[in-house]
Amino acid sequence: MSNVTRWVRFRHHADIGFGQLTPSGISVHVGDMFGDARPTGRTLALDAVELLAPTQPSKIIALWNNFHALAAKLKSPEPAEPLYLLKAPTSVTAPGAVIRRPAGYDGKTTYEGELGIVIGKTCTAVAPEQADAFIFGYTCTNDVTAADILNRDPTFPQWARAKGFDGYGPFGPVVASGVDPASLVVRTILNGVERQNYPIADMIFSAQALVSKISHDMTLLPGDLICCGTSIGVGVMKEPVNTVTVAIDGIGELTNEFCQ
Repeated sequence: MSNVTRWVRFRHHADIGFGQLTPSGISVHVGDMFGDARPTGRTLALDAVELLAPTQPSKIIALWNNFHALAAKLKSPEPAEPLYLLKAPTSVTAPGAVIRRPAGYDGKTTYEGELGIVIGKTCTAVAPEQADAFIFGYTCTNDVTAADILNRDPTFPQWARAKGFDGYGPFGPVVASGVDPASLVVRTILNGVERQNYPIADMIFSAQALVSKISHDMTLLPGDLICCGTSIGVGVMKEPVNTVTVAIDGIGELTNEFCQ
């Protein structure tokens, strides 16, 4: 993966910027991350900045039942088309941020470590073989879920509410371009114990198939995020303070705390 480029967004004093992560720090760029990105020649040390979510998505699309292993465990039929929901853009929070249980909710909250697809160009009704040209890169996501809300009302599954609370959509810390998603493995570590370890190659719909099929439903915009769904090992964050890391070799590690 020597040709992988890792992009970040950051706050430095009062300024928000973006750049490429290098062994010596952040190579600051100007222009547009998804288009005319130009290096300034300036490098900032990582400890001199606050990392932000690497993009500002207009929408976050989150997949359900997109792994063969999880479908088999749940005895759920594999879908003929992608099953997905929309998370609120305001659910986004930064790598390292503390996520707090909503004041009006005292039920279970779960982690879901996932691969995220970041769109790089406006994308409408593209074919699967065209999809890579519209994918900017890949990132780590944690599709945090207020699990007890989901089916609390028997007349209406509350997907959007359960997954849309402020802070329940951390992703980052980087978007990695030049990665082959089919070769990746997602690991989720809760309070120092590995809880998930699954291959992206087990997805029912590949990254390219997801971009193609979803782009036939709605236009995808630069910076939009598709959360590819999760596999076996989802669990509840039970401690007063829970540290969750979603690690994907070749991309990086996303760590956040969830506080009850």
